[in-house]
Amino acid sequence: MRPVEKAVSLGMGMLSATLAASLFKRVWKLASGQDDAPDADDLERGWTEILVAATVQGAIFGLVKAAVHRAGAQTFHRRAVSGGGKR
Repeated sequence: MRPVEKAVSLGMGMLSATLAASLFKRVWKLASGQDDAPDADDLERGWTEILVAATVQGAIFGLVKAAVHRAGAQTFHRRAVSGGGKR
């Protein structure tokens, strides 16, 4: 992977993490009516709530990360195929 591709990939990773965190916060608020998702060490919350929050968060992070990285891969591929990515 060339340095430009590495830099773009790093930026896309940061973007996907920010986007996923924002999306999870919205989904959690809609689903539970609470502003903050429970932390695993929050003894005031039950096991079910903790595990559901972790499952939803993991699914959203995985989905967003895959979508952002896939879009980036397709963009680099199109550039390479069209001649814009020649060395």
